[in-house]
Amino acid sequence: MSMQDTPEDRQPGETQSVPLPGSERAPAPGVRAIFGPVDPSRRIEATVILRRREEMADVPSAALSRDELASRYGASAADLDLAVGTFANLGLDVVESDAASRRIRLAGTVEQMSNIFGTSLDELTSRSPDGTAVTHRHRTGGLQLPAALDGVVVAVLGLDDRPQARAQFRAIPLAAASTSYTPPQLGKIYNFPKGTDGTGQTVAILELGGGYGQQDLDAYFQELGIATPSITAVGVDGGANQPGQDPAGADGEVLLDIEVVGALAPKANIVVYFAPNTDAGFLDAIVAASHANPAPAAISISWGQSEDAWTAQARSAFDQAMADAAALGVTVTAAAGDNGSADGATDSKDHADFPASSPHVLACGGTRLQADAATGVISAETVWNDGPNSATGGGYSDVFPVPSWQSGISGHAKHKKAGRGVPDVSGVADPQTGYQVRVDGKDMVIGGTSAVAPLWAALVARLAQATNRRFGLIQPLLYQNGTQPASGFHDITSGSNGSYHAGTGWDPCTGLGSPDGSALLALLEAKP
Repeated sequence: MSMQDTPEDRQPGETQSVPLPGSERAPAPGVRAIFGPVDPSRRIEATVILRRREEMADVPSAALSRDELASRYGASAADLDLAVGTFANLGLDVVESDAASRRIRLAGTVEQMSNIFGTSLDELTSRSPDGTAVTHRHRTGGLQLPAALDGVVVAVLGLDDRPQARAQFRAIPLAAASTSYTPPQLGKIYNFPKGTDGTGQTVAILELGGGYGQQDLDAYFQELGIATPSITAVGVDGGANQPGQDPAGADGEVLLDIEVVGALAPKANIVVYFAPNTDAGFLDAIVAASHANPAPAAISISWGQSEDAWTAQARSAFDQAMADAAALGVTVTAAAGDNGSADGATDSKDHADFPASSPHVLACGGTRLQADAATGVISAETVWNDGPNSATGGGYSDVFPVPSWQSGISGHAKHKKAGRGVPDVSGVADPQTGYQVRVDGKDMVIGGTSAVAPLWAALVARLAQATNRRFGLIQPLLYQNGTQPASGFHDITSGSNGSYHAGTGWDPCTGLGSPDGSALLALLEAKP
């Protein structure tokens, strides 16, 4: 279907179907019980993504407005009208449609959805990414599209609502940690720019479960001597702030993220987006956060899953959504994973974690930190590795090529890999030298790369405040044309995450290193 096709050229009511490339779904892992077909009369929703009117070869250097994004890289009016009309004629309800994000949210019965998209949906229990058993809708194989939408629709997400991602954190009792730090102590250790506190900035946090209680936050920030920051919860696709469900699970992730951002950028507005843990819910949360007004300086994502556990259409849709965020001037920080170079996979191969492996995301790896909290002096910082299932993620993407700003680094030549290298940056993540937090009334220490993503999001907000600019895709500034080791970082040269070892300059364990915030500010102020 050419970009010039018009609605008059195609028949919205035609029922002939064509395959949707990249929609092939593998069976869910660890199936424990199959209950049979989903009730055909059950109403469900799905998210449909349309093609761009113009491909985005590179993220624009100057931040776009949402209207500018829509007019240049959104869905064309013809494509949007055709898709909405086609689905409506086939009996589906169009809940929402948006040209800027190229999304259509559809609702209909399981029978309608199955017939239109050429699939069957079963109900079963399988093993979720965090290892727990969960019951969900399930499909395998590829999807079909009405022939009129061939090439127009590029992804259909949410029919299968298996959990898509896991929270990248490790929690231990406070007494069990050999060393631990409050976020303000880490702000001193990592030399966050003085005279900055996030004033005038917004930081968005994405959560796929759990919740927070105001009592926890008030008690935590009072203990730190900080006024409780401005925190707002936003529901996406039926998601909501639901604290108290799982103190050792999703609640720990939510409170960690908020407390790290709130303690390091206490005057920033913090907006927490809660969405279902599905590919559609995750994507819709990214879009809701990045397209908000005002747009956030940064979005922190502490959830992810091995690249190969995503459908190709979902990876592509997510990467494009992250590119849109960067074009809007938003820096997306994401945890690189907590399961070493294999990323928890059982195929004896190394894997990068996604969405951290998107070239439009600032991927955040983890270290083990020994420092004097009083003086801020670092005595040792090495790769976080307590074993295969408690170590920083990192490595090379199997699906995304090396971005231009990473082409000059020696780490790629050393490992002879052709994919995008992960992570870009790092920070303390070892739970044995972790973050002091409060979750569901309990003081505890949490580590994991999920703590590093909000740390970097808070730093980006303070750098944005200091420079009065938005960074969007910040990596070209950080990589400095391949100069190694990069200024503005503590270079981590000792340790491994399994297959990969740290070394001078960028490496696939800790990236460019952990931050020296004031040095980074000087670097950014010297760059146009």
